[in-house]
Amino acid sequence: MATFLYKVGRLAFRRRHYVALLWIALLTLAGVGAASAPAAGASSFSVPGTEAQKAFDLLEQRFPGMSADGATARVVFKAPAGEKLDTGANKATVEKTVKDLGDGSEVVSVADPFKGKAVSKDGTIAYASVKYKVSGMELKDASKDALTDTAEQARKAGLTVEVGGDALTATPETGSTEIIGIAIAAVVLVITFGSLLAAGFPLLTALIGVGIGVSTITALASALDLGTTTSTLAMMIGLAVGIDYALFIVSRYRAELAEGREREDAAGRAVGTAGSAVVFAGLTVVIALVGLAVVNIPMLTKMGVAAAGTVAIAVLIALTMIPALLGYAGKKIKPTGQKSKLLGGGRAKSAEKSARPNMGTRWASFVVRRPLAVLLLGVIGLGAAAIPAASLELGLPDDGSQPTSTTQRRAYDLLSEGFGPGFNGPLMVVVDAKDSKTPKADVTTVTDKIKALKDVTTVTPASFNKDGDTATITVVPDSKPSSVTTEDLVHGIRDAGAQVKADTDSSVLVTGTTAMNIDVSQKLNDALIPYLILVVGLAFLLLIVVFRSVLVPLKAALGFLLSVMAALGAVVAVFQWGWLSGLMGVEETGPVMSMMPIFMVGVVFGLAMDYEVFLVTRIREAHVHGEKPSQSIVTGFRHSARVVTAAAVIMIAVFSGFISSSESMIKMIGFGLAIAVFFDAFVVRMAIVPAVLALLGKRAWWLPKWLNRILPSVDVEGEGLRELDSRDSDPDEDRELVRA
Repeated sequence: MATFLYKVGRLAFRRRHYVALLWIALLTLAGVGAASAPAAGASSFSVPGTEAQKAFDLLEQRFPGMSADGATARVVFKAPAGEKLDTGANKATVEKTVKDLGDGSEVVSVADPFKGKAVSKDGTIAYASVKYKVSGMELKDASKDALTDTAEQARKAGLTVEVGGDALTATPETGSTEIIGIAIAAVVLVITFGSLLAAGFPLLTALIGVGIGVSTITALASALDLGTTTSTLAMMIGLAVGIDYALFIVSRYRAELAEGREREDAAGRAVGTAGSAVVFAGLTVVIALVGLAVVNIPMLTKMGVAAAGTVAIAVLIALTMIPALLGYAGKKIKPTGQKSKLLGGGRAKSAEKSARPNMGTRWASFVVRRPLAVLLLGVIGLGAAAIPAASLELGLPDDGSQPTSTTQRRAYDLLSEGFGPGFNGPLMVVVDAKDSKTPKADVTTVTDKIKALKDVTTVTPASFNKDGDTATITVVPDSKPSSVTTEDLVHGIRDAGAQVKADTDSSVLVTGTTAMNIDVSQKLNDALIPYLILVVGLAFLLLIVVFRSVLVPLKAALGFLLSVMAALGAVVAVFQWGWLSGLMGVEETGPVMSMMPIFMVGVVFGLAMDYEVFLVTRIREAHVHGEKPSQSIVTGFRHSARVVTAAAVIMIAVFSGFISSSESMIKMIGFGLAIAVFFDAFVVRMAIVPAVLALLGKRAWWLPKWLNRILPSVDVEGEGLRELDSRDSDPDEDRELVRA
């Protein structure tokens, strides 16, 4: 592989005009596609295989006009102090508001609170339920504006009016810290390279890669039902890895120049060595992201595949456009250790300063001398950070997790005040009596069994479809939607339904937002272990091929588990316990999103293997070239510690930029990935990895002979390049590359 990529690098260096035009053309094509594509909101949410989803699908068949997955809104009214809603002007205002709410073209129905008994016992709080034809993601802005304008008119009449429900689903917004994250990345690159031009290359190529990836997602969003969260995630990961991959290749190019190589040859060798590491690092990220498909949640699958595509683009750009840009830069890119004149280059260094080992060398030497102490300190520290993960509570966000400044949260609180906390999470029980001879009797039996359960406040009379073979029953729990008590009630209703099924021919299904959240959490929990086995197993095999070792990949996997558990602990501490919540902009604490653990496992594993591959391939390269194990660790850190540190700081800065997002999911993902990269890069890879390698010595590179014979040779260390000299390539090399 190193020899092939060496030729790719030299070809891109020489044919830089064609390479640059190709990527600019792709960016333009993707941009035109995005600009001309129809707009798409957040992707629809479905969870195949769950009882809640089966119930939704059944309702679509048996109640065709019901729009089971259509958006809903609850317009909540509260009378002024000392007054009631069912008298005088207050009642007239509510009735006029209900009439105005029904005028929209996408509105299916509006329930009058006075006719539907939707008024609190003290008469001070009431609500009007609005049902729409389409989901909240598909609802037109005009319908949302009409909803908020109608509520505002009622407020002007003297009532307190708030709007809850998924009809006000908004496109997430990221704050200015996203730009700040990119600015920090630029500063780190300038410090690392000592050159504005060299620092600009990783940023430029990363932005081009993300531009192509996100524009492609936008162009396909409507056709493939890709939402705004999908493109945000692709941008987050694509930007981070794009900068990192380019950083490693530019850094290796400067190191090759420092060894006296010609620029074209240096570009080829940089792509052949660091580029090989980029390919395998990118593969681990792609495996981890595409592997999210095993969870069988379409939204999560689409997010993973889209982000994986952006990562693949980042790899291709790093391998081709970076050497092309290096060709354009010529002598303006200085060898390692030299700075541009603008940043203080050209000054003579003292002999003492020139001979002094760099920070990476000093740190690695310290770890090699005290490996056991460093290992224990790192493991204990990460273990302590992981302790909060033992209290992890999972759930999906609802209006109760919104900031108190939002109308959705205020509507949620008003409903809890007037009707009880469980009113915000009603359960819909669907009775399928199509095969029953006595459907009405079966539904009555189900209703009686539900009324006998604990934590039930209200059970509404059953509502049958036109054929009389399917009924819906609304159950209001006594506790809030995210509580364990409500979850127990859902399981209790399903147990009672199983007994009804055994005694009759009717099936009982529980659905609704609360039941769906419970099912999603369970589905994600069940998928976590198979996902770990698949992703970690495939990456483990890949790393065995890369490192020609069994213990090094095993150490990499165990180190990853430490960092991801510590990161989950930090997420629990901030978003569930409220530690530093003000600093992070978390206005409301609550359960961690159900998909967070499995998502973090996938993404963090891929990113963790980036640093593992970049760092350990440099160590192995020194070992393969004859150095002793301890010396190879020091050599590897001398060449790569500075760059890995810079890459980690850049990735942390980019991810941290998404913490200011208005979308709680993006905010939590941004924080979780940023803290996970910090733990993995600075504790696991920079401390635990060299400590373990020092303790293992030569045994770290042990591989059974039979396995060594059957494994393909990928030559990530660039051993095959030692046979090449630094002279210019033959004129026929382009044709050789095509044949290769």
